[in-house]
Amino acid sequence: MTTSNKHPGAPWRNFYGRVKGKTLKASQETYLEEDLGKLSPGAVDWDVNPDRTPLDLGALFGGKDVWLEIGFGGGEHLVHQAVTYPEVGIIGCEPYINGVAMLLGKIRKAGADNLRVYPGDARNMFDVLPEASISKAFLLYPDPWPKARHHRRRFVTQEHLEPLARVLKPGAEFRVATDIPDYVRQTMIEVPKAGFEWLAEGPDDWRNPWGDWISTRYEQKALREDRTPHYMTFRRL
Repeated sequence: MTTSNKHPGAPWRNFYGRVKGKTLKASQETYLEEDLGKLSPGAVDWDVNPDRTPLDLGALFGGKDVWLEIGFGGGEHLVHQAVTYPEVGIIGCEPYINGVAMLLGKIRKAGADNLRVYPGDARNMFDVLPEASISKAFLLYPDPWPKARHHRRRFVTQEHLEPLARVLKPGAEFRVATDIPDYVRQTMIEVPKAGFEWLAEGPDDWRNPWGDWISTRYEQKALREDRTPHYMTFRRL
């Protein structure tokens, strides 16, 4: 097995996305310094948890159902879900530190206390989530990687979908939103292979957003540029 350089036991995982953008505001630096540690879901990274000891979600969220958002961007949807459903616990994964800082500011403003934040690759989170422990997952406007030679970098490949399926409970809902037609195509091919069924019964089921949806900055950009959002709902078999 090839390994990464962080820990001798870690599998090699290429990561192609951004981890840092423009210089953070002073307030965002404060959020990262003061809040990120308190909102950690526990030991996720290989260098601090090389034995891959599973997270104790019961202790983390007091026995609540747990949801997962993969790549939360600026955090609008994540905070909206946390405020709308205080009876659940939600973990958000996002390696882009500017997005993490934005989320932390939104959490402060909303006063949400049922969120945990992992500033890293969701695949590391899959390693330490117990099997069949997540009740709902979200993949919203993921990086489209539009060039054909980069399609293998998309989240909707078996490298990502199989471990996601492992941590989802049978019957768990998996929501995917994208404005990229070819991403829709790849999603419809690859997600069922990983043990999911598509729940659409008619065109309105993928043309209209979910009832508890909040439009994100990425969706607003898509609409301004005349791209059509698609909303796909799958169930873990």
